Amino acid sequence: MSEDTTGQRHTPSPHDRTLTRDVQATVIPAGEPAVLPAGTKVTITHRLGGNFTVVCDTGMFRIRGADADALSESVPTDSTETEGKTDAYGSVGTAEHPGHHGRPSEEAVWNQLKTVFDPEIPVNIVDLGLVYSLKIDPIDESPNRHSVTVSMTLTAPGCGMGPVIAEDARNRVLAVPGVNLAEVKIVWDPPWTQNMRSGNDCTE
Repeated sequence: MSEDTTGQRHTPSPHDRTLTRDVQATVIPAGEPAVLPAGTKVTITHRLGGNFTVVCDTGMFRIRGADADALSESVPTDSTETEGKTDAYGSVGTAEHPGHHGRPSEEAVWNQLKTVFDPEIPVNIVDLGLVYSLKIDPIDESPNRHSVTVSMTLTAPGCGMGPVIAEDARNRVLAVPGVNLAEVKIVWDPPWTQNMRSGNDCTE
């Protein structure tokens, strides 16, 4: 055993890491940006959705998969990032899929959404019942270019991680061939309840 900075004894875990460089992170659940300095000792609690959830003596944080090297980890194969805009109301972005023909697979879009996780809960947003609707439309009547609009909610209105989760969902949706525009809207009606979790039909 070793002692952490609070003087408490700590049993080493295979998930313990020491950051090799300063890394941009997101505070959970506040959703605020933070910088974890090189040398910070963290424990990886989740490796889900291409990102990492870690805890250290200052709290819980989300680290992007693209910054896996700071954790002495490989970048997850399911890590995706695209250009776009994100705010408290959701996230929107674009992507190109040269050579794609036809409508994107709705099943593929739902499967991508199932790889998006609440950083605090190891359950994807579809099985949590957070995704209320999904709509695929052609862009300018093109048979090969489409937009996807997703309406989703959060487990609590004050959840600061909403924009982060919405951006993750946007990135996942844009990875589906044929999806050139993705908009993920955060909505509050109806309010989320526990009985919306897996077992209900979320694909209407």
